[in-house]
Amino acid sequence: MRRTPLSLVIAAGVVGLQALVLVVCAVLVLANLGGVTGLGVSSAIFFLVCAAALLLCAAALGARQSWARAPIVLAELIGLGLAWDARHDALWLSIALLVLAVATLASLLNPASLAALAPEEH
Repeated sequence: MRRTPLSLVIAAGVVGLQALVLVVCAVLVLANLGGVTGLGVSSAIFFLVCAAALLLCAAALGARQSWARAPIVLAELIGLGLAWDARHDALWLSIALLVLAVATLASLLNPASLAALAPEEH
């Protein structure tokens, strides 16, 4: 069995970190609900579902399953769009989103990562 390249481990780690941030966001949304509102609860559920999906994809990357690449690329492209949108209101958030998305995409699209996710030829 081939060794998992560092670039793929980094991509999986950053995606796992992003999932953890979504869980924290869900908890913060629920903690700030004085009176339970449908929008707050649904937002928290959305964050938790996205976090679970990202964790699943991060674990799949660790197991070198190529199907995880597409949803992660989509999530990072969404992150780039969010970074662009946040640039006027929260520059620190915009920079953080940009750095995480670029780091993940660069690691995931690294030739060593692509080779590790390619099907083995027998």
